[in-house]
Amino acid sequence: MAEQQNIKRRIKSVRNTKQITKAMQMVAASKLRRAQLAAAGPKAYLEAATRILGGLAQTPEALTNPLFEERKVGKALSILVTGDRSLAGAYNSNIFRVFSGHVESHGVPHSVICIGRYGALHVARLSDITEEAAYPAEVGNSDIELAQPVLAEAVESFMSGKADVVHVIYTEFISAIKQEVRVLQLLPIPAREVALGSATIEPSTEEVLVLATRRLLEARVFQAILDGRASFYAAQMIAMKSATDNASDLIDDLTLAANNARQASITQELAEISAGSEAIIE
Repeated sequence: MAEQQNIKRRIKSVRNTKQITKAMQMVAASKLRRAQLAAAGPKAYLEAATRILGGLAQTPEALTNPLFEERKVGKALSILVTGDRSLAGAYNSNIFRVFSGHVESHGVPHSVICIGRYGALHVARLSDITEEAAYPAEVGNSDIELAQPVLAEAVESFMSGKADVVHVIYTEFISAIKQEVRVLQLLPIPAREVALGSATIEPSTEEVLVLATRRLLEARVFQAILDGRASFYAAQMIAMKSATDNASDLIDDLTLAANNARQASITQELAEISAGSEAIIE
């Protein structure tokens, strides 16, 4: 009897957990739809800005622009885009794995700007990494207001010589079932962009170069934030679906165990009644 009661309590507990994971799955799916549309929106703008800057990168003005200056890497800065919460499968751990490999491959003093609470918590445990700043990943609909200060700090670090190279490490959203961690060089701006060829630049090449450079960098950070958020919700939706399915399987197993225990109890009671009847007859 005690065994049956324990199994029933476990079934009730697992059912409650299943309700929670099912609700979280539905919430993540709803947020994913909005995040997916948001992530897809700026991509055409980013491609156009990259092509324009590609043409400008071949001009004499770009050769004197410090944001295009290739240096010997003695110090590095990374913008690490993670999630504010867990319960998203291997989303955060995949980013940390790529980040660790990135740091090891450079072998120089490394500093980080964290976007996402879990990234900040991870960096705080690393003694050889300096955290420059930390921002929450969830900022409502004002993502550009997050991208601008992050970019401003990265540019200031590069211009002042605190960092010789700046990368963005984020999870690119490919589809609801596929996301990949990317390492994108932000600064110095790679000179290998696709050139437009000869073109007339108005009002002047220098003015357009400054504006296009700022807009491209801003768009890349903005896109990384949007991709990271969509990838987080996709990973969370899949993780919660897997947890819900596992809870259903566990309930089935526990129900079978409860039925077996009940059957064994009935069999034992019948055996005891039969033995008692035989004792009375004798």
